[in-house]
Amino acid sequence: MMHLRIPGLACVCLVALSAGLCADDFGDFTGQVVLDGEIPTLPLLVKKGDAAVKDAAVCAAQDLVDESLVVNEKNKGVANVVVYLQRAPSKIHPHLKMPAEAKVVFDQKACTFMPHVMVVNTQQKVQVISADGVAHNTRSAPVRNQGFNFIVAPNDREGVDVSLPIAESLPMKLTCDIHPWMAAYWMVVDHPYAAVTDADGKFTIKGLPAGEHKFIVWHERPGYINGRRDPLDVKIEGGKATDVTIKVLATKLK
Repeated sequence: MMHLRIPGLACVCLVALSAGLCADDFGDFTGQVVLDGEIPTLPLLVKKGDAAVKDAAVCAAQDLVDESLVVNEKNKGVANVVVYLQRAPSKIHPHLKMPAEAKVVFDQKACTFMPHVMVVNTQQKVQVISADGVAHNTRSAPVRNQGFNFIVAPNDREGVDVSLPIAESLPMKLTCDIHPWMAAYWMVVDHPYAAVTDADGKFTIKGLPAGEHKFIVWHERPGYINGRRDPLDVKIEGGKATDVTIKVLATKLK
């Protein structure tokens, strides 16, 4: 693809074999989710050395923190917030039509799901494995995809592959019935425009078509921060990055 820039005119794309899109047709969306208020203190899920816990030698080998709210003390960035388009846009960047990886890994270590929140494309498989010396079961009852409940054997690094061919409207919850404090969430999408905030509360969504978009912002404690009735309106400009700060009241996350 060649990009021809002419003063005073829009970008013209010359494509030899098939219809193409200009670089200026797409832009990036970056941002940070920040807590507004005091950081709540959550009790431990499991205290180190608690002999009453199931499989204590593994599950109580260390303190297990509650990952339902993870806030960076230095900048108050909120981790594990999902930012996503509810539906695929009419245009998708050609480099993003297929996921970079055909498979994503979902692990279990110290009786904790890892990662706690992740995005899964409908074209990907999830490989559910375990680094623990005890058995776990992984169970979910998504709205649109088929539910599942299976055992992952101790130290199973091959695990079980899960396919989720239908996009979900909100993240689906994963649990382990053997160790009931374990929980995680998968956001299943049929497009590349979704992200989970990192330890600083930051996220990046690349290659969005230029124009107006309505984003859903979700966290497991309150549910929707910005839902379908009050989405986050974002204007993407071609060839540029749009950056936003999303503030969430601490009272909403308690």
